[in-house]
Amino acid sequence: MMTTDEKYMQRCLQLAQNGRQNAKPNPMVGAVIVLPHPWEGAGGRLLGEGYHVRCGQGHAEVNAFASVRAEDEPLLKDATMYVSLEPCSHYGKTPPCADLIIRKGVKRVVVGCIDEFAEVQGRGIQRLRDAGIEVTVGVLEAECKALNRRFFTFHRLSRPYIILKWAQTANGFIDDHGKALAISSPFTQMLSHKLRAEEDAILVGRVTDEREHPQLTVRQWEGPSPKRLVIDRQHPLNLEVLHAHHIQSLIVEGGRKTLDSFLTQGLWDEIRVETNTVLTVGGGTRAPQLPANVQVLSQQVYDENIIVNYMKV
Repeated sequence: MMTTDEKYMQRCLQLAQNGRQNAKPNPMVGAVIVLPHPWEGAGGRLLGEGYHVRCGQGHAEVNAFASVRAEDEPLLKDATMYVSLEPCSHYGKTPPCADLIIRKGVKRVVVGCIDEFAEVQGRGIQRLRDAGIEVTVGVLEAECKALNRRFFTFHRLSRPYIILKWAQTANGFIDDHGKALAISSPFTQMLSHKLRAEEDAILVGRVTDEREHPQLTVRQWEGPSPKRLVIDRQHPLNLEVLHAHHIQSLIVEGGRKTLDSFLTQGLWDEIRVETNTVLTVGGGTRAPQLPANVQVLSQQVYDENIIVNYMKV
C-alpha cells in the first residue's frame, strides 16, 4: 500500500514523462502541489501540478505554481509541494526554482532524489531548509533516479548513457551465415523505432553499414531520428566528442565485433535483447555473450518475440 507521499510522487513521475522528447538536455521533472486535509481523503486537495515541457522554458515547479487558481494562492502557506528532482538553486536559462518555492511560502517540500548535476547537488534542498521549509528527501528515490538515468550518467561519467541492442534467433544467431536476417516482427520493429526516437544517437560498425546500409531513422514512430554514427579503426568512438555535443544517450546496433568492443570495455549501461523464439538458422554469427554483472530490468512478450532489457549491477 502506497503512502500519501508515494502516491503524489508517483504522479510527479507520470507528469515528468510528458517531457521525454522536448525537455532534453534538461532532466524530466514533475511537480504536484497539495493541501493536506485528512477529511478530504488520503492525501488532501490538489492545488496544482506541472512538468518541465521544453528546455529553456519554465521548470516543473514554475508550471505547477502557474496552474494554481488565484483564489487558492492563500492556501500555499499550508501546502506541500512534491517534485521528482531536487529544485535547482542556480541561474541557468531560468531563475532558481528553490527561490520561487521560498517566495511562494509552501510549508513542506517532498523531493524524489537529489540532482547530481554539479550546479545543484543538494544546494537546492539546503536553501529550502535554511528558509525554514520542511524538506523530505528520497520518496520513490530509485524510480526518480531511473527516470533520469541518462541525464545522471552524462553528468557523472562525462559520457552518454549506452544501450547495447541486438536481435537473435531462438538458437542464438544474429544473422544467417553472414547474411542479414529479419528477426524482428513488424510490431517489435516499430518498438525499435520508438526507442530511436527517445535516444540522441545510434551507432553501427563499418561492416554492418556497408553490408546492410541501415537507415537508422525513425520511420514507424513519431519523433526525431537519432544522430547516425558509423565507427571503424580509422574512425573510433570518441566519448569526449559525444559529451561535448551534449549527446546524453547512445544506442549501439552494430554487429558482433562492435558490440563485443563495448562489452569488453564495460562501456554500457543497458542491454536490450530481442529473441525470436520460433526462428532458427543452421549457422552464422553468434549473438554476444551477456556479461555476468546484469540483472533483468524488464521483459515483454510480443507473440513469438521476447524483448528483455538488462541493467548493469
